Amino acid sequence: MRCADLFVFVLFTLFSVLTLSQSYAANVSVQAKPIRIAMIDGLSGAFSNAGEAVVRNLQMAIEQVNARGGVRLADGQHLLQLTSFDNKQGVEDSLTIFKHVTDQDMPFIVQGNSSAVALALVDAINKHNQRVPQHRVLFLNYSAVEPSLTNDKCSYWHFRFDANADMRLHVLTEVIRDDERVKKVYLIGQDYSFGRQVAATARSMLAKKRPDISIVGDDLHPIGKIKDFAPYAAKIKASGADTVITGNWGNDLTLLIKAVKDAGMDTRFYTFYANALGAPAAIGEAGIGRVRAVAEWHPNAGGSDSDAFYQSFRRRYPDPRDDYVHLRMHILVNMLVAAIEKAGSVEAGAVAKAMEGAGFNNGFHDASMRASDHQLIQALYVSVMQKRNPDARSGLRFDNEGSGYGFKTERYFASALTALPSSCKMDKSFLRDH
Repeated sequence: MRCADLFVFVLFTLFSVLTLSQSYAANVSVQAKPIRIAMIDGLSGAFSNAGEAVVRNLQMAIEQVNARGGVRLADGQHLLQLTSFDNKQGVEDSLTIFKHVTDQDMPFIVQGNSSAVALALVDAINKHNQRVPQHRVLFLNYSAVEPSLTNDKCSYWHFRFDANADMRLHVLTEVIRDDERVKKVYLIGQDYSFGRQVAATARSMLAKKRPDISIVGDDLHPIGKIKDFAPYAAKIKASGADTVITGNWGNDLTLLIKAVKDAGMDTRFYTFYANALGAPAAIGEAGIGRVRAVAEWHPNAGGSDSDAFYQSFRRRYPDPRDDYVHLRMHILVNMLVAAIEKAGSVEAGAVAKAMEGAGFNNGFHDASMRASDHQLIQALYVSVMQKRNPDARSGLRFDNEGSGYGFKTERYFASALTALPSSCKMDKSFLRDH
């Protein structure tokens, strides 16, 4: 081989090795350094169905991010990785898991199916981030709606992606205000901070908007422990209530509605969560035109982008029992990715700063993260239960969980109408120290 040829051969070999090494390094970067998200929530016991639904929604959103290459940072593209931990819906279990998560240096925690747990986590995270500033964590809350979390107990390290209980009740009571058929209201809820808040706020809002309405009952029951709601249904029937307001969720909602149905009552329900987790099938014909739910979105909200989103979820999870779509969890994942990329880092403080004031738009839903209290401001729908009708003009093309029943928009509230004031006085003084 001539010297010139040998020289060209050596250069070509070195170039090939370098290219392969860079390609390998890039692949290792993506695979070896995932951005880890820890989910702390109930995956067993009475509310396991609610926790499993969260996992499905988060996982689908994460898969979509990873399918487009993951999160883009200066050192390459990083995949998202979800690790779920079962807290058995308990505060102490959650705090034990939190210690495990911080020991593994996971930068992001998601939780939501208990406001009591969320309040405990906020306190623990505030203390951890002050004590170990080099390993701070961010708490992304997908459904703990206790209002104080973005009011007097607000934290720089906490962001809420669901409308809080006051915001949900505000739009529900706006609908009730205009419904002249509502005369007697029964309040029933789970006996913890959220349930107590719903009852107190419902009383206050109804007194201002419809002082002619009588509150004929107010019950709190142990959360996740009642197997037979027949005694509560009997009390509701005896009260003469024409309307029930409840923040119940999971099996506590499904069993309550079943009991009221079995008691043969013609009662309206204004709920936070009657649009899934077995409730539509449990209600059946008795719910048509009577059962309402409030949410940031529902499958029959309408529009091609909305329909495409819902149909993609059903393709991913074809079992009707898995049909519980939370748009807010998809918003959470996508806003987190955008904030990480804007910050150029997974460091909690930098990501929190990038998320403040950030917007979201997916073609059928707009939202923005209010910087003053870290409450997501978004439109809300109040929808009413109806029988599915595949005729697109009916507005009820999709049912819930294969039940034959779904929800149709009754009132739409733009984000400007849902954004209640906040009393949050967020402490950011520590940011100057780091």
